[in-house]
Amino acid sequence: MKTIQIYTQPHCPYCHRAKALLDTKGVEYQEIDISTNTDKRAEMMQRSQRRTVPQIFINDHPIGGSDDLAAADKDGTLDSMLITTGLNKPHREMSPALR
Repeated sequence: MKTIQIYTQPHCPYCHRAKALLDTKGVEYQEIDISTNTDKRAEMMQRSQRRTVPQIFINDHPIGGSDDLAAADKDGTLDSMLITTGLNKPHREMSPALR
């Protein structure tokens, strides 16, 4: 199954920023709150080899944190990945007559 997973903590501004970016893309994601779940925290650290949140995975591919996600968005990598994996459909340019 094609998925986006994001490990978060409730009061993390970087987590909120990453989720907001994913929301603008119109994609669904599974949020995993590690603040009170030590098993999920250990899982995140094993998968990402990092201790900080957020940690984002697209189809089990580690993206990294919020800054990494923003950089992928800025250079177009994120859109390409979402389209290639079938998690998002490409946006079509609106006809000038409809603008």
